[in-house]
Amino acid sequence: MDRRSLIKHAGIAGVLAAGAAPAVHAQAAVRWRLASSFPKSLPTIFGSAEKFSETVKALSGGKFEVSVHAAGELVPPFGVVDALQNSTIEMAQTASYYFTGKNSIFAFGCAVPFGLTARHMDAWMEHGNGRKLMDEFYAEYNITSMSAGNTGTQMGGWYRKEIKSAADLKGLKMRMGGGLFGEAMTKLGVVAQNMPAGEVYQALEKGTLDATEFVGPFDDEKLGFHKVAKNYYYPGWWEGGAELEFFINKKAFDALSAENKAIVRAAGAVAARDMTAKYDAQNPAALRRLVAAGTKLRAFDKSIMDAGYKASMEVFAEHEAKSPEFKKIHQDMRAFQRDQVLWSKFSEWRYDSYIAGLKL
Repeated sequence: MDRRSLIKHAGIAGVLAAGAAPAVHAQAAVRWRLASSFPKSLPTIFGSAEKFSETVKALSGGKFEVSVHAAGELVPPFGVVDALQNSTIEMAQTASYYFTGKNSIFAFGCAVPFGLTARHMDAWMEHGNGRKLMDEFYAEYNITSMSAGNTGTQMGGWYRKEIKSAADLKGLKMRMGGGLFGEAMTKLGVVAQNMPAGEVYQALEKGTLDATEFVGPFDDEKLGFHKVAKNYYYPGWWEGGAELEFFINKKAFDALSAENKAIVRAAGAVAARDMTAKYDAQNPAALRRLVAAGTKLRAFDKSIMDAGYKASMEVFAEHEAKSPEFKKIHQDMRAFQRDQVLWSKFSEWRYDSYIAGLKL
């Protein structure tokens, strides 16, 4: 009797008893650990990692679980790349520009001065060459990547004194997230310092810092910066759309089944969208509260923006001269940006400008 006839006449119970059924392998349970570079006190950023974990568990029926650990619980906030490279953890959630000390190319995975907005970044990464180019680079560190969400255009930070011109930046001790922005600000005379968000309030309070930038109203309010530095500037020209990323240990990802790889990608997309939407939903009310509490909202003078642009372009030119790989990625991003800016002139910008002038 052939296999088809056996199944037809004996039924599934008989087939199993006869040992003739095709092999059925239960999906093995998978347990990963994700280390974030951010504290639990930031529900927008850290919440993206939690949303990812919840979605993976739900999609897998509990067979795939990712435990989420805040900054410092498993590894130091800026130690996640080393941990991934050494296969100490399977995943991290971070801002790639924290690691430009290893290689300046890391900046392109998050934000560069006068770079892409959130929508432009999403388009470049997923439908331009961005993700392909960055993953080729990240492979050197045993990493593959996905978006963890975008903050949108950030604020220009908190300052203990007014910044009326580029000259007022000279000698300023300022915490900044990292990346090429720090090099540009150094050209303007700023003493750039990179430190975890949780350490900044005390440094501002003691006067060991004169200024700090972080993200925007919702996160900044939670960190209490308005209590120790009253001048809140905009826009953050160094982060037109800061992309947070899920870094995944490449060996661990490659070892997953096709089903689990699809689950990871789907969960990443859910978490990324959720983070960006949360920022857009929560920043307006937070900004109103900050102003009501005495925050002085100020725009950077155009002369400051122009000085920042000039310094930034010098930084890009210096890195391009040293690294063909840097030049390739930077030039690809700028070409993509030119097309995006062209389209935005006829769509988002024109529409938003009109709506902003209405009394809604």
